[in-house]
Amino acid sequence: MFVAKVTGSLVATQKTAAMVGHKLLVVEPYRVDEARSGLKSAGRTFVAVDTVGAGEGELVLITQGSSARLTPETKNLPVDAVIIGIVDTVHVDQQCVYAKKE
Repeated sequence: MFVAKVTGSLVATQKTAAMVGHKLLVVEPYRVDEARSGLKSAGRTFVAVDTVGAGEGELVLITQGSSARLTPETKNLPVDAVIIGIVDTVHVDQQCVYAKKE
């Protein structure tokens, strides 16, 4: 699992029937910066299926690979990445490096 920021959405009007009705979001993985005082982009993006109602700008928890097909919503779907949570806080070395703004 890893954290990523939702940076956009993807609409595909033509897709396999199993994927109809599933929200697709563009996400950008984040990692702890060198000073261990915050998070920064890992420099890539990909598409993930949203199972929790995430929105643009939110930090989310992602799982990939065969684990992405273990949620009730994605079982037996042709997916490789799924959003399984919305992150509230991240602590590293007893320091808060991310806190969701309300």
